[in-house]
Amino acid sequence: MKINWGTGIVLAFIAFIGFIMYFIITMNVNDKYDHDLVTEDYYAEELSYQNDIDKLNNAKDLIENVNYVKTVDGLKINFPKDLDYKEITGKVFLYRPSNKQLDFETPISLSNPYLLIPDNRLVDGRWNIKIDWQYNGKSYLYKASINY
Repeated sequence: MKINWGTGIVLAFIAFIGFIMYFIITMNVNDKYDHDLVTEDYYAEELSYQNDIDKLNNAKDLIENVNYVKTVDGLKINFPKDLDYKEITGKVFLYRPSNKQLDFETPISLSNPYLLIPDNRLVDGRWNIKIDWQYNGKSYLYKASINY
């Protein structure tokens, strides 16, 4: 039996469509390829992004910026020592890229110049941390990717 060029084209289309269908089904069924958006209100966040840029620039102007240290008790977030820590307000948002059920937000209320996030709230792996804080009416922002 001879296959002419018309039959070859039809077989090529069927093979291509079969490959695409296999790819689509694999991507939809396999949890390995399941990724969520960083935030549910992505477009609203994008519109307020200039505010974040201004806050990041304010943080760059500080003598000492926020930093973090992994301790036995958890994640210790240190605020600048030259500022009165009792006047610092804001929130800390930790985002887990691989599982949005682990995301959480903590308000900043300090009794020490640092904030401790307990070890039992964090699982090992990659986290994105976003600290949006205010001091004397001026807003600051700290963003980092950490491996806990």
